[in-house]
Amino acid sequence: MLLAWMGAILIGLALGMLGSGGSILTVPILVYLVGEPDKLAIAESLAIVGLIALVGAIPYALKAQIDWRNVLFFGLPGMAGTYLGAYFSRWVPGVWQLGLFAVVMLLAAYMMFRPPRLEAPTQKRSYLKIVLDGLVVGILTGLVGVGGGFLIVPALVLLGGLPMHLAVGTSLLIVAMKSGSGFYKYLHLLPEQGYTVHWDIVLIFAALGIVGSLFGGRLAASLPQPTLRRGFAGFLVVMGVFILWQNLPRVLHG
Repeated sequence: MLLAWMGAILIGLALGMLGSGGSILTVPILVYLVGEPDKLAIAESLAIVGLIALVGAIPYALKAQIDWRNVLFFGLPGMAGTYLGAYFSRWVPGVWQLGLFAVVMLLAAYMMFRPPRLEAPTQKRSYLKIVLDGLVVGILTGLVGVGGGFLIVPALVLLGGLPMHLAVGTSLLIVAMKSGSGFYKYLHLLPEQGYTVHWDIVLIFAALGIVGSLFGGRLAASLPQPTLRRGFAGFLVVMGVFILWQNLPRVLHG
């Protein structure tokens, strides 16, 4: 389990250094290092990510660096979307969920390889479009178990018109809200599928992830962000291709 605990610290380090992306490591670590079944790993990842994000959002809230308008119009629909995504997951085989997860990893890698274009638009996005953005990202969160910070931060800046310092804090709170909503639904679905949440794994991973994020935040100040992003993006490509390679035969054979 030593590798698994090191993986939990890596999740926090990535979140602390990059502000997003670390949570996308949680599912593969739970599946391939801990040995959790795919559906259980997706559910537990929501709890782990939600706890880390909630603790991470507290300093931003204390410094008034959370935009409550976007929490309302992006976060609440995101909670509904995550609940729906978790609900629909009962009809989606675990192998398909992992396949979709791998595609999301490759999407995250692509977004991290691209030079960041985080300049707010001159006009704010309409409430309806913000609600739809939150709903779509939420459904994806519920289906594959990622917090979605790598999607939420650009969405808040490019579509919601937030400055970067507000987007990060707001994103963390939204991730915590969405993850909690999805995990609540999984708590009702897992017993039907013969699974029980391993709370010891959830709490240890969350604690190690929180510690890792604190160190990651300090490291980020001394390391060049473009290099970090490209290195992490390359790692996501390798992991995404590996998960697809592992699960493609299972998909083809039903």
